[in-house]
Amino acid sequence: MRKLTQALLLAGVVGVPAFVVATPVMAEEAAVVSPISANVTLASEYVYRGISQTREKLALQGGFDYAHSSGLYAGVWGSNVSWIDDLDVPGLSSSSVELDLYAGYKGKISDDFGYDVGYLRYEYPASYPAGFTKPNTDELYVAGTYKMFTLKYSHSISNLFGAPDSKGSGYLDASANFELMSGLTLGLHAGHQKIKNHTDLSYTDYKINLTKDFGGGLSVTGAYIDTNADDALYTVKGTKIADSRFVLSVTKAF
Repeated sequence: MRKLTQALLLAGVVGVPAFVVATPVMAEEAAVVSPISANVTLASEYVYRGISQTREKLALQGGFDYAHSSGLYAGVWGSNVSWIDDLDVPGLSSSSVELDLYAGYKGKISDDFGYDVGYLRYEYPASYPAGFTKPNTDELYVAGTYKMFTLKYSHSISNLFGAPDSKGSGYLDASANFELMSGLTLGLHAGHQKIKNHTDLSYTDYKINLTKDFGGGLSVTGAYIDTNADDALYTVKGTKIADSRFVLSVTKAF
């Protein structure tokens, strides 16, 4: 059980970046909006789906996005992680990096209603011993939005983050963002990770965050995160990786 628990550290703010579609520029404007954007983040730790990926250590993250005016988008995002090294499996040599590749399509039904469908690949470069279930994971997702509210479902089409026989696991999350004042946004989130054939490891996570936009692509986010995961199953090297925590992050978008 210990190895299985550790292999699920990622089934748990920071995390995968939001996908942004460039807004068309008015004809009289001289500037041209590039379909390519980039971002870099320094966070007090990397938390994904409520679970710490760096065992409460700093995380450096960044990515590139391409957003076509048609609604098609693609991108790559990366972060340092520690959970694979924390497995202490003989013969396992990890680069301590998570690399995410994604592509999808965003559209609108009306000014208030939108949708997003896509594919996401989580890649963990490493040398894995024979018989080890690799943590590399493939998910399909679909999301619907109404004004400031979003409901999203992600479905694994592979084993989930190294858990044996977990293909078909799902993550359902609801979120909302409210502009409290100019440049200050309140975010609310709740999600449930169902891990197929491992119900004891399934859990619900919660997050509340404030983001301050300072302009020029610079923003700071403070997030309080908690889960109802069993600490006995989500404790690694004496660290409770699924208990309540505060995460501070600074992001620069280009």
